[in-house]
Amino acid sequence: MKILTVISDFGYWGIELASPRQTLLAAGHALTHCTPRGARPIALPPSYDPEYWDPPLGCRVTTEADARLVTELMNSPDLDDPIDLSAWYPQRPYFSRESFLRAWEAYHSTLITRQRELDKFAGLMLVGGSGAILDMVNNQRVHDLILGFYRLGKPIAAICYGVACLAMARDFNERISIIRGKHVTGHCIEYDYQDGTGFVGTDLNIGPPPYCLEYVLRDAVGPEGQYHGNFGRPTSVIVDYPFITARSLQCSREFGEQFVNVLDKGLKRYGW
Repeated sequence: MKILTVISDFGYWGIELASPRQTLLAAGHALTHCTPRGARPIALPPSYDPEYWDPPLGCRVTTEADARLVTELMNSPDLDDPIDLSAWYPQRPYFSRESFLRAWEAYHSTLITRQRELDKFAGLMLVGGSGAILDMVNNQRVHDLILGFYRLGKPIAAICYGVACLAMARDFNERISIIRGKHVTGHCIEYDYQDGTGFVGTDLNIGPPPYCLEYVLRDAVGPEGQYHGNFGRPTSVIVDYPFITARSLQCSREFGEQFVNVLDKGLKRYGW
């Protein structure tokens, strides 16, 4: 069973890919990687540095074992030649363009074809890290990919800032988040950086994240759903099918385990 994995071109948090990947592979699943522009994904340097001190948590967050696992993945050929999402999925046309109606029809026709191509995948995984903020969360192609899996009723797993993609994924006509009425988790405000949010390939430090993910998720699920921050608990992983969501890097192993339980054992609810 193949899992399509979307990873930022601007840096992912190493263990948020390496750990669930290890669990999925051990369970007999295969991973196909995809990035927004087809670049080989690169782990954020702090995510494989055992000396990195996380300011909100007040401790080191990368173990020696995790650093080795991430480094092994970075040095392996598994991340070579990812799918280029920008070449695979169409860009939604501007309403101001000439022959808009024909372009709009062509866009939707291509989406129908792409959705058929998703039949070969058993599920979707969205990897977190600060890079996702730049090129995944408000990426219309990522949204269309998520909606394709959603319409097929296939599991969609997201961790850390990858969860923000779910809040933004909406049918263009209805414009209601697909997590409306669902139970989800994600980065809670107590663990947000106040400074130091950076990205691979740039010297940019934007200070704190540009939005509070907890607030985004609380609003997206609406009064019928619920956001679970689980502040103070070591991990926070929520399954409310078809979604598997995880708060942050500490949840990576449990996130992978519950994703496998959803895929192989039909798990529909967990963590709430």
